[in-house]
Amino acid sequence: MTQPTHYTITELAREFDVTPRAIRFYEDQGLLAPRREGANGLRRVYSPRDRTRLKLTLRGKRLGFTLSEIRTLLDLYDSPTGTTAQLRAFIDTIAAHREMLQRQLEDLNTTLSELTAYEEQGRALLAAGIDKRARRSKAA
Repeated sequence: MTQPTHYTITELAREFDVTPRAIRFYEDQGLLAPRREGANGLRRVYSPRDRTRLKLTLRGKRLGFTLSEIRTLLDLYDSPTGTTAQLRAFIDTIAAHREMLQRQLEDLNTTLSELTAYEEQGRALLAAGIDKRARRSKAA
């Protein structure tokens, strides 16, 4: 089966389960560059390259990349492959994102530990309160 040579905004929205508004937003951010057709160029026509860029944009968002980071990675993807500068920029972007995620993970682990301690304290207080009431009712 051959791949289509162009896509409509509706087709891409359906395929990737996003709204046409989201696709237009990515276009405004310079992540997609559809061709314009029809009266006054109102109809957007997306190429296989745009489809791939949308797919990579959505994957980048799921991985927590900012739109700026995604744009950098997409631009690297589009540039001639095999250049040392391209690979360094790619590695630098990935490393910076990994470091940010590592800091977030440490923060989350700290928060989870604190919440566990608070929960245990609350349960202990609750159990102590129930025990006191049970002893009072037996004494009466």
